Amino acid sequence: MTPIARPFAAALLAATVLTPLAVSAASAQTVLRLDEVAVGELDPGKASDYADSILMFNVYDTLVLPVQGGPGYAPHLAESWEADGNDFVFKLRQDVKFQSGNPLTAEDVVFSFDRMKALGQGLSFVFAKVESAEAVDAGTVRFKLSEAYSPFVASLVRLPILDKALVMENLGEGDGEMKDWGQAFLSANGAGTGAYKVVAHNPQQETVMEKNPDYFLDVADSAPDQVRLRYSLEAATVRTLIAQGEHDISSQWLPPEVLKALAGSGAQMLKETGGGAFYVKMNTAKAPLDDVNCRLALASAFDYSAGIQMVAVADGVAQGSPSTGAIPVGMFGAGETPLVRDLEAAKAHLAACQYKPEDFTLELSWIGEVPIEERFALLMQANFAEIGIKSEIRKVPWALFTELVSKPENTPHISQIFANAVTGDPDTLLFPMYHSTLKGTWQSPENLEDATVDELLVKGRTVTDPEERQATYAALNERLMEIAPTIYGYDRQSLFAASNRVKVPALTDPDKAFGLDGMGFSFRLMEMTGQ
Repeated sequence: MTPIARPFAAALLAATVLTPLAVSAASAQTVLRLDEVAVGELDPGKASDYADSILMFNVYDTLVLPVQGGPGYAPHLAESWEADGNDFVFKLRQDVKFQSGNPLTAEDVVFSFDRMKALGQGLSFVFAKVESAEAVDAGTVRFKLSEAYSPFVASLVRLPILDKALVMENLGEGDGEMKDWGQAFLSANGAGTGAYKVVAHNPQQETVMEKNPDYFLDVADSAPDQVRLRYSLEAATVRTLIAQGEHDISSQWLPPEVLKALAGSGAQMLKETGGGAFYVKMNTAKAPLDDVNCRLALASAFDYSAGIQMVAVADGVAQGSPSTGAIPVGMFGAGETPLVRDLEAAKAHLAACQYKPEDFTLELSWIGEVPIEERFALLMQANFAEIGIKSEIRKVPWALFTELVSKPENTPHISQIFANAVTGDPDTLLFPMYHSTLKGTWQSPENLEDATVDELLVKGRTVTDPEERQATYAALNERLMEIAPTIYGYDRQSLFAASNRVKVPALTDPDKAFGLDGMGFSFRLMEMTGQ
């Protein structure tokens, strides 16, 4: 759901303070106002969460984009591509310029890839199988893969292309030829080809963007001239601002009753389904959850149907649908039967656990910026008490949570996150959560180490036959259900309350949906109605 720690945040806060003079707004400008959870990471090489994705998809472009309203990927900065064994060759468009005025070339693509790999942050792991990128000529790029990697083209939606010349002019302090790879500069400035330029950026408060008049695709005049992305607004504040006509789109983290109240007062309900879910993570590296029987007891005791009721907004409208296991419905390997509570099974598993419930108290954490998680913590506390397990609830701010989970001993027994397939492929949902080499991040507070899971995760990203991928992920789902590192709360469906000043086809028309979290917020595809 949310961001990973950012080393430049403190310096950036000191360096970037929004003032009225920082924004050039003509009286005729249309302004779109929306909000998300802080911190807004502007550096595309570090982007990993929802707010980051919104920034990345608008300030930067990628070689391919998901097809709207259907499966597959379409050319974007690339005009075509072809596979040659484990190599992929892309031909670039010749009419693209960066916001600086510099032309897009193959060297920019190579630089962007090399930088992503060198930093090793954000979503760089999706390129683990790519050995190199090379400029064949000014308009042609070749990616060399170490082995077959079925999600490669899908992964390219997470390789934003940077302006090499601009970044090289703004290298900060650091070791080696590339110094800091422009991290300080890119934490406060854009360097993309995107449809929107950054005007001002404070990662804790607000990012202001304005339409790029030289964008290589046609952008309707009705698209917002200026966008103000605000961070960490309280639910009550958002409700009031939308009701007063001073805010246009809420984040997806509003409590159901606030969404229901806004819908009742005439607000739109925007919807995005991006291949994600609500996950209750159990720290397998700390007693008593290092015992699989204890974890199975908690998973069996959880009231799945009550959880769905908690995220219902109105008849037929909810922020989630029943989970069938580790993999959301619609993806390779998803189960078919919704999970249900089984108290008798919970008691049997607890009896087989090496730890006695009277000897421990579980720490149930929830992210302070996501109010619905407090309710799930209370639900779990009540559910677990029914089988004799004591627990304490702890509110944790997102920034602190990302620090805590870096060490197993500091990670809470129970964590709650919202995660999604960041490229639309199950590999990018499951690999960062469960492969043992990536444990100890906000996505993987389970600290899981399981050889079978690792083997299946690797197989899932190397086999190319769809039927074989289906069988592989089905086996992975079965294994995860057996060892229960996670309670699978529900498959997520993001709902956003919106004013009637804005139309968002990608979030209202299934035939125009991208199927990738955050891309529905491509501002160039929105329309300000003036109502």
